[in-house]
Amino acid sequence: MPRTNTTFGNSHLVIETGTPHPCGTTIVERKGLGHPDTLADHLAERLSRAYSRYTVEQFGAVLHHNFDKLAVLGGASEVRYGGGRMTAPVRVLVNGRAAPGCGGEDIPVLEIVEAEVREFFAERLPEVLGHLDISFNITSNSSPGAVLTSDVVPDRTRWFTPRSVDDLRERRVRLSNDTSLGTGWAPENPFESFVRDLVNHLSGQSEFTQSHVWCGSDVKLMGYWDGESADIVLCVPQKSRHVGTRADYVRNSETVLAECHRLADLRLPGAKARFRLNARDIPEKDELYLTYTGSSIESGDEGVVGRGNRVNGLITPLRPMNLEGANGKNPVYHVGKLYNITAQRLAHRLHEATDGHAEVHLVSTTGQRLDQPWRILVRLSSPDVETDKVQALVAEALDGFPALTDELVSDGIVLS
Repeated sequence: MPRTNTTFGNSHLVIETGTPHPCGTTIVERKGLGHPDTLADHLAERLSRAYSRYTVEQFGAVLHHNFDKLAVLGGASEVRYGGGRMTAPVRVLVNGRAAPGCGGEDIPVLEIVEAEVREFFAERLPEVLGHLDISFNITSNSSPGAVLTSDVVPDRTRWFTPRSVDDLRERRVRLSNDTSLGTGWAPENPFESFVRDLVNHLSGQSEFTQSHVWCGSDVKLMGYWDGESADIVLCVPQKSRHVGTRADYVRNSETVLAECHRLADLRLPGAKARFRLNARDIPEKDELYLTYTGSSIESGDEGVVGRGNRVNGLITPLRPMNLEGANGKNPVYHVGKLYNITAQRLAHRLHEATDGHAEVHLVSTTGQRLDQPWRILVRLSSPDVETDKVQALVAEALDGFPALTDELVSDGIVLS
């Protein structure tokens, strides 16, 4: 395939054209809003936004922090038809780092975190709100590299204890915090889009969930698509307080399946769609996906940042992807967040410009300028590409990091 190599500032840009389209077979997974991994992802991102907003308001800059190692550890519950209760709390392990102050002024880090955790569960799983155990493991240790050789304090040691925002190196130049990878691709095929929309429909605030209050949010879907037919395994919990009998549970399950087929007929016209719902159920033994809260977090399951949906909201093993947990990372210079978002957006721009499949891979080197990745690989299915236009789109994307940081802090981006 044709390949163009270009030096792009301190970056090495490779543009490959005429690359093969993705194969017709699709395997895709999506985890819904109540899945423990999604809870961990979204909570970590919420903590990063709350801390960032506070420090911007108080000091005029995002201070150093990361909450991307957060975990949500399952509690215990009793479930019965028409009722149930929590018997052990859900534990939130807040792992991370955050500057506890700036210029002698303290930042109420623990208070910010605790308020956000409780507000998050009040919105997402209100049944858990009175059954939370929050453990703080937040430090202000700098990264390796501060070697003491004299009475002079290395700059690195002030990253989390700045005398003022002038101690923040990224105010002068933004350098990559890690050697890592950001990946994006476009476009989605109709099945991938259908998977996202179906899980959102069953786990979010939709007309269906509002009119069927027994529908829980810990939805998980695994789908297989060969271009003509879809085979889907789907887990949808029910809330025990709203399910009085086994017969009610069975009827509700039939309602979910009918809704799945209705949406498939709309979104995948002409295709055969097979759905298997709650495959582990054994109704005659009352072994059912019946929960008190609507999420398996109530009964021992656990969620960890980075194990859920990628930045584009899907888990797609036959597409290019990486394992970075973007949620909770610092929005100023953490490449695991910024490069994944930028690569995804750039892939969409390149798809629109070339009317073909586009892949983007941004590879960083720790300590190198954020806007000058070590390697940039662009792969395009279109054989006829104007290289200068591709370079212009790449340059525009790499110039956008300050604006992307502002967007993450002020408005927030749902990363998965």
